[in-house]
Amino acid sequence: MLRCYQVAEFGKPLALTEKPLPEPRGREVLIKVERCGVCHSDLHIWDGYFDLGNGRRIVAANNGALLPLTLGHEIVGTVAAAGSEASISTGARRVVFPWIGCGTCPPCRDGMEHLCAGAQKAIGIFADGGYASHVLVPDERYLLDFGELEPSLASTYACSGLTAYSALKKIGRLADHHELLIVGAGGVGLNAVALAKVVTGQAPIVADLDPAKRAAAMQLGAKDAVDPRAEGAVKALLKATGGVMAAVDFAGSGASFEFAYGVLRKGGHLVSVGLLGGAVTLSLGLHVMKGLRISGSYVGGLDEMRELLALAQKTSLPSLPITTRPLDQATDSLTALKAGQVVGRIVLQP
Repeated sequence: MLRCYQVAEFGKPLALTEKPLPEPRGREVLIKVERCGVCHSDLHIWDGYFDLGNGRRIVAANNGALLPLTLGHEIVGTVAAAGSEASISTGARRVVFPWIGCGTCPPCRDGMEHLCAGAQKAIGIFADGGYASHVLVPDERYLLDFGELEPSLASTYACSGLTAYSALKKIGRLADHHELLIVGAGGVGLNAVALAKVVTGQAPIVADLDPAKRAAAMQLGAKDAVDPRAEGAVKALLKATGGVMAAVDFAGSGASFEFAYGVLRKGGHLVSVGLLGGAVTLSLGLHVMKGLRISGSYVGGLDEMRELLALAQKTSLPSLPITTRPLDQATDSLTALKAGQVVGRIVLQP
């Protein structure tokens, strides 16, 4: 039997469900879940909406049409069964790339399934995910070898690590005199701190409201950590750095965006990642005269995940703080994450 914890009603405790194991067909693969990370985007689906700012919302799970839905998209497991057209061996351990698209729309044809403009099939978002004993993956090409990486850490690379890596790649290599700012030291932000030096060449300054998360960022290699709510924080950072060349906002609120944008130097680049929601107003004249850039970055592509796993296997990266909990604590884990009580990542283990 397949055991899973599902969103049956938005905002309510996850419902334990048992149903027959699916039989994989064609290139499908059935994965026995070993680990599944608890991601902040799971909260949005659990709550039932994404905040677009100015009172606008996107209702999650296709206005509830997909409910009940099993959450979880940071999945590591072993192959339990495979369809007749799949060549992968039973027992193989793999991490799942969950950001699956329709395969036919322009972004998908460009290798950007995570930005699918058609019938999206992302696991844990539009299809049942990894808060379960098993998960069905539609094609073996979405199963990636993670080598000798610790399984809980490898699971985070399917979303938080991939999101951080893709955002930092948009920044690229920075010169020695350039400063990098990371706003938000949650699970994704801390993954970015661990990756920043390797990807951009610079250890970041980190801004977060929580002293414990600032401390975690320093342990992972940040050069400094600041409280963005402190009086005069923007002026102090501008004075200390002359303005940062690049900033990545992993929080994604109006306040976090304004802080990151406000400390850019002329010619600076802000990558906006987080989905807390909200809206901002910009002065178009100053934006143009300062030559600033703003990029949106949403998770990452299959090739980028392959790059990240290869990088993690050959590079000694700092260890992300990870707490492992049994699967039956899924609702409690979401509640703790929503309350801001999680430093690093919670990873569920069936």
